[in-house]
Parts: sequence; C-alpha cells; structure tokens
Amino acid sequence: MQYHLNGFRPGDPQWFEDGRKNVCAPGTLPDKTDVLIVGCGPAGLTLAAQLAAFPEIETLIVERKPGPLQKGQADGISCRSMEMFNAFGFAEQILKQACWVNETTFWKPDHRAPTTITRNGRVQDVADGLSEMPHVILNQARVHDMYLELMRKSPSRLEPVYAISVTDIVLSPQADPTYPVEATLARLIDDVPTGEQITVRARYVVGCDGARSTVRKAIDRELIGDSANQAWGVMDVLAVTDFPDIRCKSLIQSAFEGNIIIIPREGGYLTRLYIELDKLTEGERIRNRHIGIDDLIGAAQRIFRPYHFDVKEVVWWSVYEIGQRLTDKFDEVPQAAVAHQLPHIFICGDACHTHSPKAGQGMNVSMGDAFNLGWKLIAVMKGISPPDILHTYSEERQSVAQDLINFDREWSRIMSERPELNDDSQENEPKFQRYFIQHGHYTAGMSVTYQPSRLTGIATWQELARGFIVGSRFHSAPVVRLADIKPVQLGHVIKSDARWRIFIFAADEDPYQASSAVNRLCSYLCEDTHSPLNRFTPPGGDCDEVFDVRVIFQQAASELKLDQLSPYLLPRKGQYGLIDYEKIFCPDLKSGSDIFSVRGINRAAGAVVVVRPDQYVAHILPLQAVDQLSAFFAGFMLPVNKG
Repeated sequence: MQYHLNGFRPGDPQWFEDGRKNVCAPGTLPDKTDVLIVGCGPAGLTLAAQLAAFPEIETLIVERKPGPLQKGQADGISCRSMEMFNAFGFAEQILKQACWVNETTFWKPDHRAPTTITRNGRVQDVADGLSEMPHVILNQARVHDMYLELMRKSPSRLEPVYAISVTDIVLSPQADPTYPVEATLARLIDDVPTGEQITVRARYVVGCDGARSTVRKAIDRELIGDSANQAWGVMDVLAVTDFPDIRCKSLIQSAFEGNIIIIPREGGYLTRLYIELDKLTEGERIRNRHIGIDDLIGAAQRIFRPYHFDVKEVVWWSVYEIGQRLTDKFDEVPQAAVAHQLPHIFICGDACHTHSPKAGQGMNVSMGDAFNLGWKLIAVMKGISPPDILHTYSEERQSVAQDLINFDREWSRIMSERPELNDDSQENEPKFQRYFIQHGHYTAGMSVTYQPSRLTGIATWQELARGFIVGSRFHSAPVVRLADIKPVQLGHVIKSDARWRIFIFAADEDPYQASSAVNRLCSYLCEDTHSPLNRFTPPGGDCDEVFDVRVIFQQAASELKLDQLSPYLLPRKGQYGLIDYEKIFCPDLKSGSDIFSVRGINRAAGAVVVVRPDQYVAHILPLQAVDQLSAFFAGFMLPVNKG
C-alpha cells in the first residue's frame, strides 16, 4: 500500500485521518444523510465499506439486531469474492484464517451394500489458472468483522447503529428535492419497539434487509417464485468421526436416507453439514414438522453409514425449505418510467433474490450486488457521473440474479434425485458429480459477464487482448513493478476506491521514442484538453483521482531505464509533488508467466484495457483510438469546470 503522500504520519497506515465534518453523538441519528443503508448483512457492509472511504458522503447504516453477527449463516467465499476482498485490503487476513477448499470428493451408495456409501471420485475444486485466489470457507461473522474494522479505520469512522428497525420508506421529493426519501425508524429493546420513532431524510436508501425486506415492500416489489417442497437442515458441529473426507468439501448421495454436503470449516475442527430431510407436501411449511437438532444428527448418522459420526457440540443449526424467488427490478422506478424518473431506493442481496444455500453463492452474489451499486452512488454524489447511471444497477444485477436462480433450481433438483443403485462403475460419474464439475466456473464466481451498455463497450477489438473478456472480471496475472523490481499481481492495483483503471499494454517498439504509441497516448491523456483525464478530473486534485493509468511494457525489467521513460509515467502528486513510482510494470519473465502471452495481448499492436471500479473489463481499444476512448467516458461522465 502507498501512504505518506501528504506528509509523514506515524502509526498504522490503515487508520486514516478523520475526515468527518459533521459528527453525531454515539447512538444518535442525523436528520438527513446522503445514503441510508438498511441492514448489516454482507451486502449492507460491502456497500458501507465502499462509502466509508469518502467522508464527504454522509452515510448511515442501521440494523435491527442488537449487535454484530456472532455465528451461523453463510460461510463459502468464492474466488471472485476473494478478488473483491483484495480490493478492500483484507484478503490476506481471510487467507490466513479460512479453510481452503482444495479438492471436492463425491460419495454414492455402495452397490455391494446399498445402505452404505463409498467414494466415487475426487476433483480439484478450482481449475488451474482460473484465479490467483482460492475458494475458502470462513464464518460470515468474521467477514462482517473485517468490514466493520475497515469502516472504523476509514476517514468516515463509520459504525452501524444497532437495535433500529425501519417501519416505512416514502419517496416524497416535493417535501425536499435534495433529500427526497423519508425513512421512519424505530428504536428496539430485545427486538421490541420502545415507542420512540425517528425520521431521517436521505438522498438514497438501500435495502439490504433480507428476504422479509421492509424496503422492498415499501417500493411495492415482490419476491416471485416457488418452493421445491424439500426440507434441508444445516448444522455447524464439533464431531468425532472415522469418515475419511471430513476435512474436504464432500457431496454424499445415499440410497435411501437423503444427501449431505460437507463443508470443512475454519480452525481445523469445525464442520458444517447440509442435510437433506423430508419432502414437504404441497403448501406445507417446514415449521409444522417441528424438526429439531436430534433429527438432523440422526439423519446425518444414517447417511454416513458405515462410518460413525459422534457430535460433541452443536455450534449453530437451522432448517429451511428450498425455494427460488426473485424480484423483477432492484429499484423503485417502474420499467415504463425509466426514461424520465431517477431511482433513489434500491434493494440488494436477499431483499431481491433468495435461493438455497447449497450452491454457496448467496453471500457472494449479495456482495457483488453492493459492489456494483457502491461505485455508481459514489460517482453520482461526487459529481463525476449523472444520476441516470444508477439505472444500470438493476439492469446489470437482475440478470445475474436470474442466472443464480436458474443454477440453484437445477442444482437443488439434481441433489435431491435418487441415485442409480445398479451402477458398480467407478468411472461412471453420478449426475450430481458431473454437474458440479461442469459448473466450476460458475461456482467460482467467474461467470458474470455484463452486456454492452454505457458502462461496458462493444468487444470490437477483443482480439487485441483475448484474455481480458469485455464485460467479465479483470483476470489478474503476475507482473514486475519496474521501480523496485517487486513481483506483484497486476489486478491487485485495483482498490475499492471508485476509480477507473486504464491499463496500457505497450506495443513491441522502442519505449524511449517520443513517437512510440505508448508515449503518444500518454501525451494525449495528460496534455490534450479533450482527453478523459482533463475533461473529467476535478481541478485541484491529483492527476489520478478519477483515472488510474498504468503501463505494462514487453521488455524485462532489467532492460528498461526508468529515468528515460516518459515523465507522464512518473506523475507528481500530493502537496509536495512527490513522484508516484508504481505506475510502470514489466512481464514476470523469471516465473515464466509473461502477461502478454498468458492473457493473449497482441504484441505488435498492444492494447488499452479499461477496467471499471468494480474490477470488470469495460472496454478494449487500440493504443491509437483516443477519440473512441474519450467518447466512451463521455457517455457517462460529466465534464468538470476548470474555471
């Protein structure tokens, strides 16, 4: 990380200087706020952590629970979410504490004794080269802790206000056009209203308040879908067993007793089991079955036969019905009114899509919702983009949620199918095993591809950088930072700071010549009044406040002379005009991972790869396409007044 830009500050550099202008007393609520976030789940905290980096944006986050989550709920963290956590700065902490999922094993009925199970196969959980990050398991509460710590250390010193429920949300711009949303809040003690009600007006309200979302109901959105009439249980336990794969992610399909998914948990001893229970009749609710923890343990012990499973402690458990539900839109604006009405109320995560937890995607997709919305809210409130870009949140994420619902419905159906009992072939993979292997790209979180829009260009020049798919997440690769010869992942320069990245991959030419394509492009970006940097960067700020430009040369680090490269690649920043030495990179030839080869960069022509603040590739252009580059950003950014 970089720090000391505006003077030396002792202590932990992750504690930012307090940038607040208005400070409320602890536990008190403001009359007005820029953004009101309802709910401290993974979606709410992802959004709050993004906004907390900007103290000029006043953010309020409330939660009806009396305090932070302690245990239970989600635990699977996809490779894609780990990439996002790296942008927030706590991926290393997650990697240290989490259980890494390296292999997945598959078990089916033993054809010789169908009441028992036998291992049928095992596969590498994440395919080689899919991501530099692993698939890991960590209690959702620990993820919350890391977000909360990040918020406390931020310039906003943002902390949730607990024991607050939202009773009503009303859009009333006639009462206050600047803060058009009125929220009615109630204080709680032991989840019971005290009678005290508080009114807060906000520019934007984001409902991250779960499947029973008050915010969703306030905007007349409905979760639409159906139930599979199938009951499942989940429990986190400390147990003694002779089952050999208890520390691997395992999918077990028994002949007569149902199925189990084993999720090894962090710490080396804890285990989560998802246990298939009874079929429900049409319209039946699971609460009517009065299923208890002994029922879950008994079902697990029957499925594990011939192995023993002795539960010593139950940390957390729950039962649920499989169902897939989705709202048709993730904001309050009717589809017919999109052309003339701006959104001010949004819903994220379980508030707009629900599904079974077995695919391990709920927390991950919810955080992806918030990561998509957060940078857009920041861009609007900082005056970088017009408010109508907020329509793209629902447009982009609703289709992602629909894909999740479709995947989960099929996965749940396959997991509940009874296995073939007459199959004695180890090579013949059961259907659930085949489906899991075929969809590894999806479960790793890598299947999201945003369609062409104002924020995502048409892939006309995709061949210039075949490994960076337009609309998909930026696929990192090893490089060497020239100034200090440090091997790094190029994607790790993308931070959760709402900035756009412009990666310039140099053509195969002399980097010192003023006529080289890289130098001409850098000159355009820094000098031409029509360039995005000059049109859209606010006056008085650093040159990379909106656009972070990085250059990757083809030459080895030992072949380049830093002092002979373009001065535009060594920008001066901050109150002292200090030089930023971290803008120039070279291939990591020592490791054999030349990024130009690994990501299919056209060596003769080079390429410009534009990356959105949420780490998705927005455009690929030739080095000479300066007019197209400027036109792309002009489609959703507001020119600044240089005065």
